[in-house]
Amino acid sequence: MRDEWFIRGSIPMTKSEVRAVSISKLELEPGAILYDIGAGTGSVSVEAAGQMPGGRVFAIERNEEGIRLIEKNCERFQVENVSVIRGSAPEALTGLPAPDCVFVGGSGGRMEQILRTVLEKNPSVRIVVNVIALESLSQVLDAAKKRNLEPEILSLHVAKGERTGNYHLMKGQNPVYVISMGGRDPWAGVG
Repeated sequence: MRDEWFIRGSIPMTKSEVRAVSISKLELEPGAILYDIGAGTGSVSVEAAGQMPGGRVFAIERNEEGIRLIEKNCERFQVENVSVIRGSAPEALTGLPAPDCVFVGGSGGRMEQILRTVLEKNPSVRIVVNVIALESLSQVLDAAKKRNLEPEILSLHVAKGERTGNYHLMKGQNPVYVISMGGRDPWAGVG
């Protein structure tokens, strides 16, 4: 989905190319339960919801502007399987059904607590985390190590053409680390 289709405001948004890779790494299945923690504008929630027939997305966001944007974007794209949860993780996860997959776009510095909580709910949960700061990457890797998870780390560098006069120049976006870990193998025992 194109970035310009989303209602944005001043809240950071996972850009389309990074969103495509991140959603792919979630390994979504029909009927799955997805937590989108630090949901921001809801771009991941909205796009993932369309790929999960019979599934549910819980968009967890603490920022009031973000909550309004998620609701507006769900309405705009006519997405009915997204529930907006006000609050911060991990406390806001209390009472939610166990997730099959979790996307973390923002942890509020509580990555270890979030991982502990989602793994207690489902030890075979698939987790995908996006970070841009090296300190955040270090926190994710430390938390994964404590949980005996073996992360896959991608560094995505996206540049898009931008018109300048009669020419198109490539303008780079911030590099994003996409860390994926856990999950079950749906093909285990087949073939």
